[in-house]
Amino acid sequence: MNKTIIININGIVFHIEEDAYEILKNYMTDVKRHFSNSADSLEITTDIENRIAEMFSEVLQRENKQVIVEQDVTLIIEQMGTVADFESAENEDKSSSNSFAYRGTESRRLFRDPDDHLVGGVCAGIANYFDIEAVWVRLAFAITFVFAGSGLILYIILWIVVPKAVTRADRMAMKGEKQNLQGFKKNFEEELTSVKQNLSNFGNDAKPFVYKARDFAGDFFHHFGIFLSGFAKVLVKFIGVFILVACFAAAVALVVGLIAFIGFGAGHQNDIFPFRITTNEMADKVYVCAFIVAFIPVLSIIMVTIKGIFNVGAIGKSTGTVFLVIWLCSLGMLIFYAVRISSNFRESASFTETVNLKPTSNNTYYLKLNSIKYFSHDDSVRLDIKDHFRNMVVTDDDYNSYHNEPRSVSIIIEKSDVKTPILEESFSAKGGNYEDALFNARNTSYIFAQQDTVLKFDYALRKRPNIQWHDEEVELTLKVPLNSKLVIDQKLDKYLQDVNVYDCKEINKQDKATSSVFIMTDNGLQCKVDTIVTAKKDSVKTATKKDSTQNDQ
Repeated sequence: MNKTIIININGIVFHIEEDAYEILKNYMTDVKRHFSNSADSLEITTDIENRIAEMFSEVLQRENKQVIVEQDVTLIIEQMGTVADFESAENEDKSSSNSFAYRGTESRRLFRDPDDHLVGGVCAGIANYFDIEAVWVRLAFAITFVFAGSGLILYIILWIVVPKAVTRADRMAMKGEKQNLQGFKKNFEEELTSVKQNLSNFGNDAKPFVYKARDFAGDFFHHFGIFLSGFAKVLVKFIGVFILVACFAAAVALVVGLIAFIGFGAGHQNDIFPFRITTNEMADKVYVCAFIVAFIPVLSIIMVTIKGIFNVGAIGKSTGTVFLVIWLCSLGMLIFYAVRISSNFRESASFTETVNLKPTSNNTYYLKLNSIKYFSHDDSVRLDIKDHFRNMVVTDDDYNSYHNEPRSVSIIIEKSDVKTPILEESFSAKGGNYEDALFNARNTSYIFAQQDTVLKFDYALRKRPNIQWHDEEVELTLKVPLNSKLVIDQKLDKYLQDVNVYDCKEINKQDKATSSVFIMTDNGLQCKVDTIVTAKKDSVKTATKKDSTQNDQ
């Protein structure tokens, strides 16, 4: 059980053990005796006492106790430095030929700077906190002032919230100077030097105008060069941040894409190039290799940019070597799989089948897109089509989807040399050799149906399930006799070559029509123009134009 007493340090009351008080009292006596010959000894000792009071408060709050003990006082004296150590350091500095001046640093605190202010000292305080020139902070506030006065609002808020550096300890904390005996002594000497420099600057007012202009020009270009250098650094940092954000977005997109393709099979369900050629047993390997080849450079750019902007983190030699080896291996595997897949497209083969169509009495044919859904044998058994969909027609609307954009079916309409119409189906595919290509073409089928005068064309070339894509195509050549009339549905327009249903509708002023009529002539298939309708439309437009002219008159 120890005896405690109550002390007052600059208005703050502390409970302290008697032994600890004696140590603190002797320490402060030595400090006051050392600084007694200084011009502003009272201010220095008061600042030191304030700092000690702050450190006592931090100790009590951190350790959740109410009494200052001897160990606390000893620890604080070690941090502040004893007078004997301080005098020894001063003697060493005087006897040493090295001109380096001691300056300890610690974490900075945000204050408003009353010594370097234009309005409230906010910009100078922020500059001291981040150890940069105050002119850049002021320039940033001036730029943000253009954006709806946001800079002014932010400045006023900081002026209210940020405290002002009143005491010497506050100014030292603002600049990150250590608040010990050496720090307080050094800060005081710098203030005296600054005052002497300001007094000597008064002599500049007596200089001639020519000398002042010369000095002004030199200072202007000097600071302008500093401004350009700083602006270039800020611009580089902005570009670096933009690159960093873009690379982070790319990295996230790559990870999400890999999960989608590997985990959810998004690539296997996509019929767009190049996914259609990788839909086989090598697909997952290709996706993983492609991910690594793209991800490692993006990750390297992120790490290098972070190092350049924030000066933190770096790619070690061993880490870089591992990344390079993994990237080269992945690139080699990706090239290997790409060559292996492309080897299945070296040769091409094709064959042709002819379908004889039934002639009609008036040589009129209606060309439509087939909307019937065709099932394989396994699907028919699985869905029990005969029992569940008896006397029903299942429609297929997949031709409206993007991934089934028609690239494998094309329709050509030509004049026939005979009186009966025919349909030539030319199937083609690619493979590693001619036999494989011919076999791949033979494994495809196209569904065409004629119902009296209606010719129904399927929207896609069918191939067997789970078969890799080999650029299978079918070219349909419909040959009809001279003067045959063809009514073509607009859904077939994107499959037709050298025929445009929408242009024919526009010529006949039939924008809402679902089909157009064509006639086979000696010059090929031509749109049938309804002269009565077009003449009527033109006469209506002419009458309307005359009425408007009369009204104007």
